[in-house]
Amino acid sequence: MWAELLPVGRHAESGGYRRFAWSGADAECRSWFEEQARGRGLAYEVDRNGNQWAWLGDPAAGDAVVTGSHLDSVPDGGAFDGPLGVVSSFAALDELRGRGAEFTKPLAIVNFGDEEGARFGLACVGSRLTAGELTVEQAHRLTDGDGVSLPRAMEAAGYDPEAIGADPERLSRIGAFVELHVEQGRALDLSGDRVGIASSIWPHGRWRFDFRGEANHAGTTRLVDRHDPMLSYAETVLAARREAELAGAVATFGKISVEPNGVNAIPSLVRGWLDSRAADQETLDTVVGGIEKAARQYADAHGIDLGVVRESFTPVVEFDHALRDELARILGRDTELKVPVLGTGAGHDAGILSGRIPTAMLFVRNPTGVSHSPAEFAAEDDCVTGVHALADVLEGLACR
Repeated sequence: MWAELLPVGRHAESGGYRRFAWSGADAECRSWFEEQARGRGLAYEVDRNGNQWAWLGDPAAGDAVVTGSHLDSVPDGGAFDGPLGVVSSFAALDELRGRGAEFTKPLAIVNFGDEEGARFGLACVGSRLTAGELTVEQAHRLTDGDGVSLPRAMEAAGYDPEAIGADPERLSRIGAFVELHVEQGRALDLSGDRVGIASSIWPHGRWRFDFRGEANHAGTTRLVDRHDPMLSYAETVLAARREAELAGAVATFGKISVEPNGVNAIPSLVRGWLDSRAADQETLDTVVGGIEKAARQYADAHGIDLGVVRESFTPVVEFDHALRDELARILGRDTELKVPVLGTGAGHDAGILSGRIPTAMLFVRNPTGVSHSPAEFAAEDDCVTGVHALADVLEGLACR
């Protein structure tokens, strides 16, 4: 399975993946998922929001145990973020069938659409729509960098954008959702453990900073006469690093748009996107507030207008304690694995769904700690350990 997925959407020069929602590469990944489902005799379906499901047992029976993740990527992302969870889910089912496990509850494997938000700027679109955390009107207003709207992109890919929306009936069928994911950090590598259980997801969000100045000639405009928004933006990037360091949080300006974007032109507009995350809400508010205060001071000093818009936000997610403890009990009882419980600063579909259904996560060791990059990595033996751990969890939850 892993070998089949590896070439899909891989960029020849960067070595990273460009599996963007409703693109050709995304379609190939979705076809792969359908083939895996049908090849195992699972009931395959696509829900109203474009999420793919593979069912063992009757979905309408309720109290289903669901696992899976996503197959899309960030720009030039790594091979493991998302796909490891989906591949491991199918492999775990194969493992359980090999054990002769008898299921007493329905089991499903899911591929949530547009988790990374790489194309339309909002993460976890598929799960947000399903959970009712993204309205139809909001979804229809999403556009990509080329001005293509989400509805147009879905329609071009063969899906009905008019059908999207909250799906409480589907969620009511699910008793537990367990997502396996490569760790996006080095906690497991530092502790020497192969697999971990998630405790919580840090609160996090995305803010757009619009610095508006005055376009002018780069060669003829005196420095003292300039209203250059790039200066204010650059100073704000440095301020973000300082504020994050002081608070023990993280803050990143990772995307920028410049107008008119000419080498010999002073910009009229610099638009930068801030991603910030912290262990608690108060700390996050302090960091973002400090960044915005500094940005406004820099903007005033250079005669720049500044607008700040919060484009998305996810509060702290505490995974279901009973389910989390059950995972620890299963793995501690049935295996010799030492399975630590750890928090994460990365968002996931499991986090979005946690407000509607019990969710939990398993992490697989990432020795480099690198993610959202072609250097992302997990060793094969650790991945196999993750499959076995997931199989044990699914057996404990769905085969009792």
